[in-house]
Amino acid sequence: MKPVTLIKDRFRGFLPVVVDVETAGFDPQTNALIEIAVVTLKMNAEGVLEKDQTIQANVLPFKGSKLDQGALKFIGVEDPTHPFRMAVSEKDALEKCFSPIRQLLKEQDCSRAILVGHNAFFDLSFVKAASDRCKVKSPFHEFSTFDTVSLAGLVYGQTVLAKSVTEAGIDWEDSKAHSAEYDTEKTAELFCKIVNQWPLAKAQQETAN
Repeated sequence: MKPVTLIKDRFRGFLPVVVDVETAGFDPQTNALIEIAVVTLKMNAEGVLEKDQTIQANVLPFKGSKLDQGALKFIGVEDPTHPFRMAVSEKDALEKCFSPIRQLLKEQDCSRAILVGHNAFFDLSFVKAASDRCKVKSPFHEFSTFDTVSLAGLVYGQTVLAKSVTEAGIDWEDSKAHSAEYDTEKTAELFCKIVNQWPLAKAQQETAN
């Protein structure tokens, strides 16, 4: 029996993409998106899910957005407009992150990307709001996600990202946490570790093939 090696067969035509956002508050309509990172995934010849590309962008607050100082302090950003951040507009950040996803959708013959995140609804809500503001079409499914909070709670009995990653036997450095790039890569490792414990059943493989 050959392993499933195509993402479209493993995830019912969807392309899982891991996303993390850092924000200046909790309201996607009014609070600024400060950083976004995505990690694309691939399957190897043995059917093992692995990390592929990491794409990251620091984002300038959109005009009229609210900046919660407590949220900025939490993510370690004193001034979102500081030139050393090399931040770009929301539109440029989204296009930078969406472009490789759109390319993978074509290459993998997948219908839509599906967002993987730790508290995925939060990340999806900010991606959707920014996409709407910028009139940039999002490649992500409108409401379906893979949430590693639920998955890690089921598999490891932990829901906090740091504790879930540690319980899964993955290295974690507190000093790097709350960077979208770092958190996304660790969430991707966690998601892959969980998925790879459950290869497709025989009946599913025969259907997919």
